[in-house]
Amino acid sequence: MRETAHTAAGWSCYYCDNVNLLLTEEEMYSLMETFKQCRIIPESYLVSDELLQYRHFVSKQLFDKDLTDEEEEEVLAQFAALDPEKHGQIEWIDFLYHESLSVLRKFRTENSLVRLLTAKEQDRARAVFQSLDQDKDGIIMEGEMLRAQASWFQKLSQDQESQSCNVSFMGLCSPMSSMGISHVGPISENSPASSSGERSRDDNRAVSWDAFLRESSIYILAARPNSGAMHIRLPQ
Repeated sequence: MRETAHTAAGWSCYYCDNVNLLLTEEEMYSLMETFKQCRIIPESYLVSDELLQYRHFVSKQLFDKDLTDEEEEEVLAQFAALDPEKHGQIEWIDFLYHESLSVLRKFRTENSLVRLLTAKEQDRARAVFQSLDQDKDGIIMEGEMLRAQASWFQKLSQDQESQSCNVSFMGLCSPMSSMGISHVGPISENSPASSSGERSRDDNRAVSWDAFLRESSIYILAARPNSGAMHIRLPQ
């Protein structure tokens, strides 16, 4: 057990391991209400048409517009990534996991995501930062940070056999890619949560440890084991 404490699983708790349970009751209720309106049945498989219908509904609800052809292609690419064995369907737990991460990324500030990290997760991130900070001046370049997010956090997720889908399937290992549209709560154009995914890339931007942790927090959360939340049901 002592050795297990230093692995990706470690000594954890149900709420720490289940990404879905990081949502507030209001966020989860709103998410599930939308599933209900789109006739998405919990614990069932989803086909590509159902995912497209869901995305169109959310786009109309949030932005009063249909998805563009390019956005539809992105949705189908997400579906294909969640269905690597090409069964033509994706599992409920993978869909809910993806949508929960989308909510966290869209509607939480980076600082609030950092507060969700465990001490061990922060220690692991600091070790990665220090390995990149060769001259020990407390600064790395953005390009190094993006490569760390694309490699180390992906490796962490692959080590966790209990997680039902790989983090890279959601595009999380490509920091500049979108996680898709979510819908819970209002979006403020000036909020860090809405702008973090839109940050322009500059490989030569200096990144401090604090900035590294903030900007990597969603990737660290995504690399957690994702135990199934079997208690989650549609609102009656």
